[in-house]
Amino acid sequence: MPTILTEIERNNELLKLFKNDWKMVEGRDAISKKYKFKSFIRAFGWMSSVAIIAEKMDHHPEWVNVYNTVQVTLTTHSVNGLTELDLALAKKMDIQEN
Repeated sequence: MPTILTEIERNNELLKLFKNDWKMVEGRDAISKKYKFKSFIRAFGWMSSVAIIAEKMDHHPEWVNVYNTVQVTLTTHSVNGLTELDLALAKKMDIQEN
């Protein structure tokens, strides 16, 4: 079972993600980011590619798609907080965006 990030892990790893527009979710131990694409089909294509990665990781995002925008929230529900799984998926999402 994954474990919640330590303070040291948070300081080191979350700062890197914050530089890529990830933010803490108010009132939750979760991070979020809004991705904007040129069109709906590009947003949906990105979601499809990320869905395959998430399924392989057995770690699934909370997300909402409206036209060319995808709002993502990551947290590990089994421990009710941020874990290494969230960091890894966030990094993979950012790579898929490019």
